[in-house]
Amino acid sequence: MKKAICIILLVGFTVTIKAQTSIDSVKAVINNLFTAMKTSDAVLLKTVFTDSAILQTINTRSGKAVVETDEVSAFIESISKLPAGDADEQVSFDVVKVDADLAIAWTPYKFYYKGKFSHCGVNSFQLVRINKEWKIQYIIDTRRRSNCE
Repeated sequence: MKKAICIILLVGFTVTIKAQTSIDSVKAVINNLFTAMKTSDAVLLKTVFTDSAILQTINTRSGKAVVETDEVSAFIESISKLPAGDADEQVSFDVVKVDADLAIAWTPYKFYYKGKFSHCGVNSFQLVRINKEWKIQYIIDTRRRSNCE
């Protein structure tokens, strides 16, 4: 009887370990980014990016789309100076796809600053699996203050 219970527990444990899919792993890295932002955790923020990561935003200036690039180090520094809870980006996962060591994620979001709605948009992520660990290589996002259903 004890042997049967041990086997059942071992099988259950093994199934639980294998349940972490590549898609789950990609989502976890992206969720770590937003957890680090909300908690102003520079150490955690540094762990989610590759060494050559790129951050870009599409803004509209005089009716034209303009792509602006930010340095990851400057982003991390600015987030780390905020009081915990001030930067709260709430995302949903619309699409996540994985092929070998490349992943993409499309995440609509709403951003709250100091508890008040600031803007919404969509993040487009490119991730790379390096040494069996997913890292963010590229983020480009849109930002708007209306049409944020």
